[in-house]
Amino acid sequence: MSARASPLITVIGEALVDLVPNGAEGEYRAHTGGSPFNVAVALARLGDRTALMARLADHGFGLLLRKTAAGEGIGLGAAPRAEQPATLAVVSMDRAGQASYEFYLQGTADWQWTDAELRTRTSDTAVLHFGSIASWTPPGSKRIDELVCDVRASNGVLISYDPNIRPLALGEPAKGRQLVERSVRRAHLVKASREDLEWLYPSRSVDEVGRRWSALGPALVVVTDGADGAIAYREGAESPMRRPGRQIRLVDTIGAGDAFTAGLLSGLVRRDVHPPERLAAISTAELAEVVDEAVLVSSLTCERAGADPPTVAAAVGPRILRVDDFVAA
Repeated sequence: MSARASPLITVIGEALVDLVPNGAEGEYRAHTGGSPFNVAVALARLGDRTALMARLADHGFGLLLRKTAAGEGIGLGAAPRAEQPATLAVVSMDRAGQASYEFYLQGTADWQWTDAELRTRTSDTAVLHFGSIASWTPPGSKRIDELVCDVRASNGVLISYDPNIRPLALGEPAKGRQLVERSVRRAHLVKASREDLEWLYPSRSVDEVGRRWSALGPALVVVTDGADGAIAYREGAESPMRRPGRQIRLVDTIGAGDAFTAGLLSGLVRRDVHPPERLAAISTAELAEVVDEAVLVSSLTCERAGADPPTVAAAVGPRILRVDDFVAA
């Protein structure tokens, strides 16, 4: 009798190319990226069975994205072959290693989903993760929202969401709040950053927003807090759970939040607490372990240039990850 396949995590959203400064002024290096793409790569490197739903061309940077994903072992059966070119993001780095982005979105592949393309979703998906620019950029955002609603209604599949706010792509905070809260209501698990929340709700504290989002329907809301770690909110809990950060040698923060998301999802799946009803009942001790793992995966990514998440040894089992579990890329 064959062994049961591990749960499949499907990620839907943009796969773009980051143009990252490469030393001399005006010189850039092309890196594959986009929050959903980065999450898929990080999940594959953590040993999770992963599929990517992204519109990828067979030419130019689209071909680079397709080949990179395939090389990571990511399933591309539901990744349509797009005619349009890949989206570009020009990255700027400040002295502290914090990244900012300028996007070139017009007429690119990521937003042109059709109903027929979305019907190719893998039927054995156990976790569906969505978010970032594709979740609010028309015309494709409406179709992605419809897909997420259909999957949520089917029960049994964990819906994960990360707004990954990009102000230049989203517009005004008032518009952002409306779009983001729509997606928060669809999700069982929401991950966001302190920066996301402070841009969306400039007059509210992070704790206020974490509690507000918990009341909208998710079983778990996790907010990353930079070097200070992460905060987890659950509806009905007396107080949020705060988990510390780790001491690191910072190179840059590109892809750190996406690596955190992957660590979070991977930790839930390895412990078999990813079904929505099990996530809702997760113990405090188990949740602390999962969040600590996500902090570790994110921290290791910050010690590497670009969105380059670490690779984990194959058989870690359902326990907390340690630095020794990771192998050199």
